[in-house]
Amino acid sequence: MSPRDVAEALLRRWYVLLLALALTAAGAYKVLHSAPQYLSSAVVVLKPPVTGNQPNQLTNLQPPLATLSYGVIQQLESPAGRKELDSAGVQGSFQLIPRNSGTSATPRYLIPSVQVQAQRAGAVEADRAVSRIIEVYTKHVTDLQDAQRIAPGSRISASVLVAPSAAPVQGTRSRALAGTALLGGIFGILGALWCDRYALRRRKRKDGTPEPVRRTAGVPVAN
Repeated sequence: MSPRDVAEALLRRWYVLLLALALTAAGAYKVLHSAPQYLSSAVVVLKPPVTGNQPNQLTNLQPPLATLSYGVIQQLESPAGRKELDSAGVQGSFQLIPRNSGTSATPRYLIPSVQVQAQRAGAVEADRAVSRIIEVYTKHVTDLQDAQRIAPGSRISASVLVAPSAAPVQGTRSRALAGTALLGGIFGILGALWCDRYALRRRKRKDGTPEPVRRTAGVPVAN
């Protein structure tokens, strides 16, 4: 199909292009007037008990604590854990991300701190979801030690290093609009060409005119 044939087909099926333009405009309106989203984030750390050699709990964060923390994360991300969070009022997506200490000397994920994130339509809802996740996380840590009958003075504790704080999710509207326009243009042109091809074939069958047989090197090729 030559460029002229393409142009003529698009002119014949201008209504398909008009429909694609309307759908693209609707998509662009949705991008420009999308509902705000807020991402709340907090940091929780597991602290060992206070000892005579290590009075400062934050200087005695050992890899076994990170292993315990990751085990609790797996529990919360399991189907049973998600059901428990749902019962606690946490509906929607969330993330539990093991964090490093931020130093190059410490290997990854050996520090028992977890970043808790939740994205919601409102800042208050996002902060509330993170707070409830932290409550369930802390309860799991307590239940594990209760099951082992750990003495109160030897218990691991969960402490909030960074309180839940929500911030608006910033998106790049220009990129979203460009992507919407590109998709609308591609699907509009392809739809117009397909409709034109379909209409021509249907008209030929209705008129009883056989379709021309394309040939390649003198050999008939089916359309």
